[in-house]
Amino acid sequence: MPLTLAVLISGGGTTLRNLLSVIERGELDAEVRQVISSRSDAAGLEYARSAGIPHEVIRRRDFPNAEAHRDAVFERCRAAKADLVVMGGYLEHLLIPPDFENRVVNIHPSLIPAFCGKGFYGRRVHEAVLEYGAKISGCTVHFVDNDYDHGPIILQRSVAVLDDDTAESLAARVFAEECQALPEALRLYAEGRLRVEGRIVRRV
Repeated sequence: MPLTLAVLISGGGTTLRNLLSVIERGELDAEVRQVISSRSDAAGLEYARSAGIPHEVIRRRDFPNAEAHRDAVFERCRAAKADLVVMGGYLEHLLIPPDFENRVVNIHPSLIPAFCGKGFYGRRVHEAVLEYGAKISGCTVHFVDNDYDHGPIILQRSVAVLDDDTAESLAARVFAEECQALPEALRLYAEGRLRVEGRIVRRV
C-alpha cells in the first residue's frame, strides 16, 4: 500500500512539486491525497490543481485560537486518511494533536538547531548563514512538535558554504539536497524503519 500524504504549503509549493515528481518517477510509493494552504494566493495550489489533488485554503486568522485552527487542519488530514502530514514550506505555527504525534514531518533549509525557529524561513535562513560566516549549511527533516523547528531530527544533509555565495546560490544548493532528503525520510517512515526515543530518531 502506498504511503498516503497530506501536504501543507504556504507559498510556491516547490517541495510539493518535487514530491509529485518523485512519486511519478516511481522513486517513492506514496500518494498525495490532500493539499492545504495557509494562503489563498499560494502559487503551489496550482500544482495541486494540475494533479487533480483535493486542495483547500485554511488560514490561521480565520479561527479564534490555535486549537480551532489545529482541529480544522487535521480534520481534513483525517478525512483524507493521511498516514503522514508533510510541511512543505508551511509558515504557520500549527499545534499537533495526540493522534498525529510523530506523524507530521517538516523540512527546514538549515542544519537544526542552527538558523531555525520563529522568523527563520526561506531566504532569511540563507542570509543569516552568510552573515554569520558559517562554513557549512544544509537541510533537516524532522518530526514536528508544538515548537518551531524543534521536533526529533530524522536526517540531515550538508552543503559547503562558498566564499562567493549569495543567498540565492546557497538556497539552490540546499534545495537540491532537500529534494533528496525528504523522499528518503518518507521512504524510511513508510518502511517502518524509524523509531523515536525521546529526542532521538533511530533507524531500525
